[in-house]
Amino acid sequence: MRCMSASPRELAKAQRRERYLEAAATLIAERGFSGVSIDLLGSAVGVSGPALYRHFSSKEDILTQLLVGASERLLAGYEAIIAENLGDEETLHRLVHFHLDFATNERDVILAQERELGNLPEEPRRQVRSLQRRYVNGWVAITERLMPEASRADLTVRLHAVFGLLNSTPYSGSLASPTRVRSILAEMALSSLFAAQAPASIGRCGGTPE
Repeated sequence: MRCMSASPRELAKAQRRERYLEAAATLIAERGFSGVSIDLLGSAVGVSGPALYRHFSSKEDILTQLLVGASERLLAGYEAIIAENLGDEETLHRLVHFHLDFATNERDVILAQERELGNLPEEPRRQVRSLQRRYVNGWVAITERLMPEASRADLTVRLHAVFGLLNSTPYSGSLASPTRVRSILAEMALSSLFAAQAPASIGRCGGTPE
């Protein structure tokens, strides 16, 4: 059976949809989901608000496609790197830089996901959470082999801290050149992941080091 490719009309429609989602991410990052109306989004992309209903069933559907799509792209990127069958250490380095690329190129999506996940309807929210768990569990599987002495719970905590660091690019991107920011965050992510447990005296209340 011969595969059917998308028609020019279908491709154009898909491109418009992606442009609308990019604009939605920017507006939601700036104003919050509750501060963005269909009419405002339509104005931002040069169409009437009702015209957007040719692509999305509702304002919530826009947020759903934005956040579910982001989680799907992250998981697909992870799976593509895993498929290369590299060593665990090289795979981890590739994953760190992949996630940095995503956070750098899709800063508005990162901000929207960070702030607006609770505004998703229940079913797509569960879908995002499921995709996120698969993504995190994939990283855990790699770090378990690199750090066999660490418990899975400890590695999960460390990795969530690493994701928080990598996702900080929307806040730190204006402080230095993009190349420098990426270099610093990648180095810090790997260092913090493998850092030895801090001495118990650190963080104790009272007393000043002499």
